[in-house]
Amino acid sequence: MESVVGVFDSLEEVKPALAELRRLGIPDERIDFVAPGGGGEEIDEVPTTEAEAPGIGKALGGVVGGALGAAGGMTLGMAAASLLIPGIGPVIATGLAGAALLGAGGAVGGAKAGEAVEESIDDGLPRDELYVYEDAVRHGRAVVIVRAEDDQQAAAARALLAQAGAEDVDAARDSWWIGLRDAAAEKYEGDFTADEAHFRSGFEAAQQPAVRGRAYDEARSELERRHPELYQAEPFRLGYESGRAYYQAEQRRRDAHGPKKEK
Repeated sequence: MESVVGVFDSLEEVKPALAELRRLGIPDERIDFVAPGGGGEEIDEVPTTEAEAPGIGKALGGVVGGALGAAGGMTLGMAAASLLIPGIGPVIATGLAGAALLGAGGAVGGAKAGEAVEESIDDGLPRDELYVYEDAVRHGRAVVIVRAEDDQQAAAARALLAQAGAEDVDAARDSWWIGLRDAAAEKYEGDFTADEAHFRSGFEAAQQPAVRGRAYDEARSELERRHPELYQAEPFRLGYESGRAYYQAEQRRRDAHGPKKEK
């Protein structure tokens, strides 16, 4: 199984792409999406479950339930969950990929919810790229994830998404890094141009669900497993620490926009 990802500028651009993916013979249960929205005409044709923070369990349950019991016959042809995400706003999602993005990605439930969702999804989901999709949604974009059955179907889906105007995951990842690069370079003590590749690898490694928020020493064994040739390099370590600080700052920003706790 291979995952094909397309990042669109809006949910409106996603709708015709979903219809074309069906014409390729890809069933709804293998097409997931996450997009800003969640009210009015944007989802009036999609059966939804709605929840607001702090009802995280119910919200994720709605997303996963949508994947397991997709409803056909609608314009989008699938069940969806509508959630209010602190720091992002209303978001709609379908399928296990949507649950993983909102859970393992950290936008909803943090590390524990992320681990729970990550354990429940199949190997077709590119878990290590979740942070790229989360960033896209945060900036008002929509993400479509197609879990193709074989290489031929994946190639056809990739071509269709590109024709529909979607940005592929590599371009989305580069856009994400471009937005962070200058600030990282300014703080870096050394030759950033020479060290950027390793620094960026470390920065991106710090965004992975398995290590998010953990100090370098705490994450060392996982980093060694995922990056055996890089994890001990100083630029990688510095990049990881910078990436961890970035993740923690994003978490604080979300918490500031979240519901206030009762005293």
